[in-house]
Amino acid sequence: MSALALLLVAVGLTDLVAARDGSRPTIGRLAGTLVGLTSIAALALLADLDGWGDVALLGVVGVTTGAWAVLVDRAERSDSAQGLALAALAAGVGVTVLFSGWASNVAGPLARWLDWSGITALGAIDPTRAVLLLGLFLTQLSTGNAVVRLVLARTGALDPRGGPQAADRLRGGRLLGPMERVFILGLGLAGQVTAASVVIAAKGLIRWPELQRASRDSERREQAASDGTAAPIDQVTEYFLIGSFVSWLVALAALAVAHLA
Repeated sequence: MSALALLLVAVGLTDLVAARDGSRPTIGRLAGTLVGLTSIAALALLADLDGWGDVALLGVVGVTTGAWAVLVDRAERSDSAQGLALAALAAGVGVTVLFSGWASNVAGPLARWLDWSGITALGAIDPTRAVLLLGLFLTQLSTGNAVVRLVLARTGALDPRGGPQAADRLRGGRLLGPMERVFILGLGLAGQVTAASVVIAAKGLIRWPELQRASRDSERREQAASDGTAAPIDQVTEYFLIGSFVSWLVALAALAVAHLA
């Protein structure tokens, strides 16, 4: 699973760096791509992933990371490529999982550092699993947000070209989403699945007053929407439900990978 771990780390870093430069998305995406590709080479060297199978899978990881960055940038600037971006990421993950037998386990300086660090949790864990968990954590941040936005745009709940958005009436999603996913992943890894379900329920409670207020104002909002100045309540509800379920699926998928790997 070392190839999958590197893919998740690279994609997570790519999106994390890209998200930091919101005023210049193209430059941010380029910088993120460079960081992601550099992380692949650096981790491969530090982990002694130099077998022929490793090299082949590292090529897949690099191509997937680059394709993801390009297609996400294209999708965010137009009303296309959302499905292609998601398919590229899914294909890359699928290939690295299907051919994971070709990949070597993480060793070399990285494994020795984990053992030397003196941190009991790091020393006791398998190095490959440690890198995988790092990748799963990173993908809960900006990558999770990117996946949610792509699905929302694909379903029509979000317009990537701008204009009045349902998101304008539900603030804080880009911050609450990563926090929620990290909580679900962390609690799930700790065996506290019930506590993770409480986090999911809490989001509904937090958003309920906003949805209720929007419902009371629906007639006025829908009238304004006809003038192109606001999104009607049905769009807000759709945005909330689709965004929430996709966000939860991202966290649960990461949790499943962590348990199966």
